[in-house]
Amino acid sequence: MVLLATSDPTGVAHVQTVNLDGETNLKTRYAKQETQVRFSQNGGVGGILHCERPNRNIYGFQANLDIDGKRVSLRPSNIVLRGCELKNTTWAIGVVVYAGKETKVMLNSSGAPSKRSRLETQLNRETVILSIMLIGMCTTASVLAGIWLLNHKGGLEFTQFFREKDYTTGKNYNYYGVGMQIFITFLMAVIVYQVIIPISLYISMELVRLGQAYFMGADKDLYDESSRSKFQCRAFNINEDLGQIRYVFSDKTGTLTENKMVFQCASVRGVDYGSGKDTDGYSVVVGDQLWTPKMAVKTDPQLVKLLRDSGKYEEAKLVLEFFLALAACNTIVPLVLDTRDYTQKLIDYQGESPDEQALAYAAASYGIVLVERTSGYILIDVLGDRQRFDILGLHEFDSDRKRMSVIVGCPDRTIKLYVKGADSSIFGITNKSSDLDIVRATEAHLHKYSSLGLRTLVVGMRELSQPEFEDWQLAYENASTAVLGRGSLLRSVAANIECNIHILGATGIEDKLQVGVPEAIESLRQADIKVWILTGDKQETAISIGYSCKLLTNDMTQIVINNNSKESCQRSLLEALATTKKLRAASSIGTLSPMLASEASNINIALIVDGNSLVYILETELQEELFKVATECSVVICCRVAPLQKAGILALIKNRTDDMTLAIGDGANDVSMIQMADVGVGIGGQEGRQAVMASDFAMGQFRFLVPLLLVHGHWNYQRMSYMILYNFYKNATFVLVLFWYVLYTAFTLTTAITEWSSLLYTVLYTSLPTIAVGILDKDLSKSTLLVYPKLYGSGQRDEKYNVNLFVLNMLEALWQSLVVFYLPYFAYRRSTIDMSSLGDLWALAPVIVVNMQLAMDIFRWNWIIHAFVWGTIAATTICLFVIDSIWILPGYGAIYHIMGTGLFWLLLLVIVVTAMVPHFVIKAFSEYFRPSDIQIAQEMEKFTNVNQVNRSEIPMEGFS
Repeated sequence: MVLLATSDPTGVAHVQTVNLDGETNLKTRYAKQETQVRFSQNGGVGGILHCERPNRNIYGFQANLDIDGKRVSLRPSNIVLRGCELKNTTWAIGVVVYAGKETKVMLNSSGAPSKRSRLETQLNRETVILSIMLIGMCTTASVLAGIWLLNHKGGLEFTQFFREKDYTTGKNYNYYGVGMQIFITFLMAVIVYQVIIPISLYISMELVRLGQAYFMGADKDLYDESSRSKFQCRAFNINEDLGQIRYVFSDKTGTLTENKMVFQCASVRGVDYGSGKDTDGYSVVVGDQLWTPKMAVKTDPQLVKLLRDSGKYEEAKLVLEFFLALAACNTIVPLVLDTRDYTQKLIDYQGESPDEQALAYAAASYGIVLVERTSGYILIDVLGDRQRFDILGLHEFDSDRKRMSVIVGCPDRTIKLYVKGADSSIFGITNKSSDLDIVRATEAHLHKYSSLGLRTLVVGMRELSQPEFEDWQLAYENASTAVLGRGSLLRSVAANIECNIHILGATGIEDKLQVGVPEAIESLRQADIKVWILTGDKQETAISIGYSCKLLTNDMTQIVINNNSKESCQRSLLEALATTKKLRAASSIGTLSPMLASEASNINIALIVDGNSLVYILETELQEELFKVATECSVVICCRVAPLQKAGILALIKNRTDDMTLAIGDGANDVSMIQMADVGVGIGGQEGRQAVMASDFAMGQFRFLVPLLLVHGHWNYQRMSYMILYNFYKNATFVLVLFWYVLYTAFTLTTAITEWSSLLYTVLYTSLPTIAVGILDKDLSKSTLLVYPKLYGSGQRDEKYNVNLFVLNMLEALWQSLVVFYLPYFAYRRSTIDMSSLGDLWALAPVIVVNMQLAMDIFRWNWIIHAFVWGTIAATTICLFVIDSIWILPGYGAIYHIMGTGLFWLLLLVIVVTAMVPHFVIKAFSEYFRPSDIQIAQEMEKFTNVNQVNRSEIPMEGFS
């Protein structure tokens, strides 16, 4: 809806876009004065509105309004989108331009791309193998049935099920020829043996994932006290992928840092001013009230003194211009908040960027207080003197120019252009002929600030003559009223006016590291997880943060790629590749001990790449060289990167390796990276909740990544891997018992086990214990997993789910099915027992066997697991009694007959013991002669207190 008028006389409306982009801060929208005036005079508005076609860009809108023969441009600040909430505004009137499915919120409602876990993909491979096994068994049964029919062709008249003729009518009865009988037998075999395809497994997996998500959300170690937010599992189908991560791609601002910007220092006209003592804040007197900025920052006494003398010295006037630029060159909306004291008010600066808020609060602390913003002007209290500055034009920040500028009409009737932005952008448009010394001094101060890990901005100014302003105004109006190509036209207009800038100074803003970030990164690195930082900050700032969070160390060799052409990038990559090979060779030669040979593969090399170089590397043949260099390095830091470049860097690894990737970020610029990664984690921070809404998992702090991956990721992977293999095994055991029986029944596909028992085997008899174990079982305690991050490597190496384990489980199923079938077969072979009684034994024995194997593999028992494992065996027995108590079903009363004999109970005991022997032997052999890291840690937990163990004395296979 295009705003035409609002309850505010100046046409201002405040909106909240939390439903669109997740950002909770207020944004300002304006009604054009040409329409606002009409409504204030109780008049109507007539005109023609021209706008672009519907699109999904919620940050862009290009249109114009023809009214009274004048063309008025409309921009994103003049439109209120569907889903916005009106705040601090009584009413607003507008005209709808998009409705229904054409609104931007509906066009953006497609959602994030779906992801599948690696285990689920591998599960499909094993399902295909089982399908081949199913076809093989069905083919074998049908072919053997055909052979049997050919061999007994002459005696079919006297068989019960294959009488060749009905003697009363002379027609064929229940026999359709050998070919058709083979086909019918094949179809019957598919129906009987289809249990081997674990269709119910997919339902069980979803239930287990739901339970895992509940316990992850309930974990107090993942609860953020500062924001009072719990861990959110937004994608239930990739829980187990958390246990196989090899690469972590992290944003810096708001992810590793708090994204709470604090003004620390400034360079004004070549002089470096630091921060002094805490100030009580500067207050503005408005009538009988005292308005105080909500946040006070440290002030430099020398700067304060210069500002007080701004009317006396030229240098002091330039200092005033510097702080006026900070107060005016932004899109901050000051909101006046009530307090308990009527005479005290708080000024809360609402803005889309934390940097802008920090600079506005800094200017206010020095006495330059922004107190009001309307669509046409701003009011600034300059050291107690309230002054009006007319906003004549605004060029918003964009990633191409990397700066923003505002043209203001000052109280002294001069017209000034204030600019702020990145140093690489501002220094290119400065008037170096007159400000050369100042530029050099400012560059030195910027380097100093960046080395301290501060975020930097350069501020400049230019005074415009009247002809220059009129030329710009004409070009600006033509560009802003264009419906097509408006963005490029406005950038061209901005480039023409943003030139010959005089440097006023630079700012240094601190963005502190989050609590626990260095320790978290160290734990991830010990777990053989490579951490890459992708940030839009300067190279020096990124390197400084790298040292602060212990990602970079002094013993690391740094390779820096910072070039401005494709040829130079190629040359730098080749040199970097040669350097890595040389260092690896030197490390291998210098490694004398065989135990340290593995460390030669992890040479300490850090690669630092800037965004300009990535422009020439990504989407070209140089990608392969970058991939080779990056994978040889233990640390990679990419600075000055655009959002799409972040996704491109992640794709570099994802498309060339089988390693699992995780991306973590907090802002809209991280969305493409989060959606590209195998696992996307969003952090709800100062930049809104766009990253959270696009993520698979959401949490409050970067340090939560350690318990999420090393603990819950490990548990989820171990549980789900075992659950999948166990389901394959238990279903194959039951189906093979049915298959052996067919060999002795003329291949007719009749079964001794009732249809009800066949159905309940996968639904009730064996499924519930696996779900309970998949949710609750823990191979290791949380404390052990956190103390020894190397234990995470079992998931990275696919130790718990692979083809070898699948084959081993199928062999165990083969052995146990032979034991379950043939021991009763030989025991009752010469008896007169009926098939229904023997079928009850064949139905109960597999349930006991597979549950005993499950019990043998459970690590931590609790009353819930006890209830499901032993309760399932009891439930199976009860169901057999119920089924055999229904007189209309075959086998009526069979269970009562067979259970009354001692041979039945002896056979159950012998079957369980005989079936479990191979599994017990394999388990004992692996634990005592070839133990894995997990098994060693389990023994350590049994016999020692993990907090008192000397780690160096624990000989773990993968810990070297």
